[in-house]
Amino acid sequence: MRKFNSILVANRGEIAVRVMRTAKSLGYRTIAVYSEADAGALHVRTADEAVLIGPAPVQQSYLDSAKILAAAKETGAEAIHPGYGFLSENAEFARACEAAGIVFIGPTPEAIDLMGNKAAAKRRMIAAEVPCVPGYEDADQSDDVLIKAASEIGFPIMVKAAAGGGGRGMRLVHEEKNLVSALNSARSEALNAFGSDELILEKAIIEPRHVEVQVFADTHGNVIHLGERDCSVQRRHQKVVEEAPCPVMTPDLREKMGRAAVEAARSINYRGAGTVEFLLDASGSFYFLEMNTRLQVEHPVTELVTGLDLVSLQIQVAEGAPLGLDQSDITLNGHAIEVRLYAEDTTQDFLPCTGRIDAWEPATGDGIRFDSGIDAGQEISPFYDPMIAKVISYGDSREAARYRLIEALKGSVIFGLTTNRGFLIDILAEEKFAKGEATTAFIGELFDDERLAAKSPDTAEMAMAAVLLYQVERDRARAAAIYANDQLMDWSSGGLLLTRYVFASGDVEKDVTVSPLRDGSYEVMVDDKALKVEVMGRSKNRAQLTVDGKRKRLHYNTLAVGVVELTDDGRTLRFVNTIAFPLSAAGAAGSGHVTAPMHGTLLEVFVKPGDTVEVGTRLAVLEAMKMQHDILAEVTGIVEEVVAVAATQVSVGDLLFEIKTAEASE
Repeated sequence: MRKFNSILVANRGEIAVRVMRTAKSLGYRTIAVYSEADAGALHVRTADEAVLIGPAPVQQSYLDSAKILAAAKETGAEAIHPGYGFLSENAEFARACEAAGIVFIGPTPEAIDLMGNKAAAKRRMIAAEVPCVPGYEDADQSDDVLIKAASEIGFPIMVKAAAGGGGRGMRLVHEEKNLVSALNSARSEALNAFGSDELILEKAIIEPRHVEVQVFADTHGNVIHLGERDCSVQRRHQKVVEEAPCPVMTPDLREKMGRAAVEAARSINYRGAGTVEFLLDASGSFYFLEMNTRLQVEHPVTELVTGLDLVSLQIQVAEGAPLGLDQSDITLNGHAIEVRLYAEDTTQDFLPCTGRIDAWEPATGDGIRFDSGIDAGQEISPFYDPMIAKVISYGDSREAARYRLIEALKGSVIFGLTTNRGFLIDILAEEKFAKGEATTAFIGELFDDERLAAKSPDTAEMAMAAVLLYQVERDRARAAAIYANDQLMDWSSGGLLLTRYVFASGDVEKDVTVSPLRDGSYEVMVDDKALKVEVMGRSKNRAQLTVDGKRKRLHYNTLAVGVVELTDDGRTLRFVNTIAFPLSAAGAAGSGHVTAPMHGTLLEVFVKPGDTVEVGTRLAVLEAMKMQHDILAEVTGIVEEVVAVAATQVSVGDLLFEIKTAEASE
């Protein structure tokens, strides 16, 4: 049996912190690797030792296996845990670890190779008599052959990248006329993301559930499953909410799916933690989708319902020890739900966001778990996946877990960057989800552009923002005063003291005045409506107020001068006092100035000076946070200047194009 005492975690963020937490509890020395962008990151500070491996881009740091192996040699690391993403499913990296005499905490390179290619994996599963979706997975990748195969399978068709995952290189095609375009775009995205443009085709199972089974195998021939997870709530084929157990699972179906998953793992001589993913249709039929040869993002829900530490089991198996469990030892108790908290703007087509985290205080309470790799003061860069935390709840029942998760999201303080928290709360509160009826069509059916659009603040929120900003500015003035006289604060010899704000929040702009009253409360005028606001208590980021007698608990942030952010019932609003800033029309929407919406790399530029464009014309493709984003024209006119250059890095706000509108030329 191979023993080791030190583990290098070849990853970053929450998964690196999570792996280190277990490793340190078991007495292992932990080593972190980090890029220049992550120098102050939590995973670096959590580790016993840390090594800088390069600049921010992943190709020069976290995907550079030679640098990671050099860090292992430098620190004397005897084992490497790859986490998920990055090199976790890279067979060559696993082989390189073995060649260097380092234990790779994961499956064999052969298993990674086989299951990492969807075409080869599907062929092996068909041979193992695991139920599979009808499709095409052969070597001939010509358009003619793929079109013919699609016609024989029947539409709708799912086009998938044979390599990789995460929804990249995947297209749903309803009609043959759209197939060639889908093939081309899927190939391009797959080649850029995974270095391979090989595709497979599958019959689209409409509105299925996405159910996956956690398997574990040791080197002594033991293979078991740890139950299932329902991952049906997805956006663009990327999971948003995961839970265990599946709400519609029966003992008979669990036994059948579990047996199929175990057989899939056994057929490839699997080792360690793996996940076999299935599509489950309304009739109870299920079909093999793919196998992930690593720890999954959503593994915490399995840990909570089984009482097992999956990272501990991974380490145990990697050392050559038997699992010490058989199938009869596995019982599922209670219910667990996980949501992925992303730095993204759901009102802007889920655009990933960057920025500084001004405040971060995750909620606490029974049955609540946060897996995160962030801290207050940390910068969220454009170079990595926008997931900043996982929020997981556990309860004796699904309803208990659901309510706890909603309250944990509402009760967490996070300011400084836009997140999808409100969207997650809306999902969990949706009746169809509450009833356990969500399929993979759930988000597309219920969350259209209108529902996702930014909500305007009401007068009570305007009033609370004004009073909080007033108090903070008053406190700053008191602290800065050489001769502070508290008795003169909030006092005027000419009647009520009026402080005026012109608040802009989204598309709304309101004139607001605040007047302190003798009883310590405030009269706030929002346009022509008067409200009475009392501050019952206020700390750094939390406040309790009453508005016309109605009590509210909320979070707030006033780090920026003239700006106040409120989180009311999980919904965050930003108010800017426009009279505190000079006016600027530069970069205004619809002005013809097209700027980068975020940091990233320009992959393609589609226009040149002199081209005529219309609203919605595709100008360029920007890659940021592992996703591709179209840059579209917001006006109709003629392209005057093209600053954008393909294959170059841009920063948020950088000018990309100048478009001369018809109005400007008159």
